[in-house]
Amino acid sequence: MKKEIIYTPNAPEPIGPYSQAVAVGHILYVSGQVAIDPVTNEFVNGNLAEQAARAMENLRAILVAGGSSFAQVIKTTIFLAPDQDFGTVNKVYQGYFDGDFPARETVWVNALPKGAKVEISMVALIPVAL
Repeated sequence: MKKEIIYTPNAPEPIGPYSQAVAVGHILYVSGQVAIDPVTNEFVNGNLAEQAARAMENLRAILVAGGSSFAQVIKTTIFLAPDQDFGTVNKVYQGYFDGDFPARETVWVNALPKGAKVEISMVALIPVAL
């Protein structure tokens, strides 16, 4: 199988040497997203709910660019900065899915890029056209 680099101007430019996403076969691996506005490429220093929503919107743009959607997400990893509220992120996160939730882990870390409060990465299926 060959890997395909996925890029969209509707999500932030990577802040390091990585791709927004990589597709291999019918699997899409989406890099972690923080609250960076894709229009300005500036960090959005809002509250935890605002940062989580911006990260999820960035993820949506990348999923769409890779031919997928939140309905096809099979695995999510959420990274929280110290002292951040799990419930707040859960509330935002839950609003992007229609009940069939992907597998997930949430971990607290010492720090995140740009001083972010939350970072989220995903693995999704790329549906095959019949």
